[in-house]
Amino acid sequence: MNQTEQVFWAADWAWSIPLIVLTVVIHVLGLGLLSQTVVRSLDRRMNRRHPTSTFILVMGVTILVVTVLHALEATIWAAAYRLLEALPDAKRAMLYSLSSMTTYGHANLYLTEHWQLMGAMEALNGIILFGLTTAVLFSMIVRVWPVGGMAWRRESTRS
Repeated sequence: MNQTEQVFWAADWAWSIPLIVLTVVIHVLGLGLLSQTVVRSLDRRMNRRHPTSTFILVMGVTILVVTVLHALEATIWAAAYRLLEALPDAKRAMLYSLSSMTTYGHANLYLTEHWQLMGAMEALNGIILFGLTTAVLFSMIVRVWPVGGMAWRRESTRS
């Protein structure tokens, strides 16, 4: 690897690591706020008679919030690509970012050569973010589903 390639390689890492840290911090803060809100909401709804509607509401809001978080984080990466002139316009930068973050990879777009490692680093970031999202979704299901299950069992024993 020649000296120019080493400089480009270092620049990819220098941009990617802070972006990963930033987006993971944003994601964790957003997920934490979401979890606190859901817990407070469930505390108020625990004795109500509509556990299925509570489940649908909680999961719907959770999905909406995590989708917005992922879109925000992809936008941060897209802005970096534009700032670095790694892609020609905002639309392509956002499409590339979402494609890379989700590891979909079929956008048929490519970063300029010396920024291509950033795309792989964004894919790594996406894996971390989607792992965190999966954990929270599972946690929400576990937290909300028994509410419906317990209420359903109470209703069926009364009959």
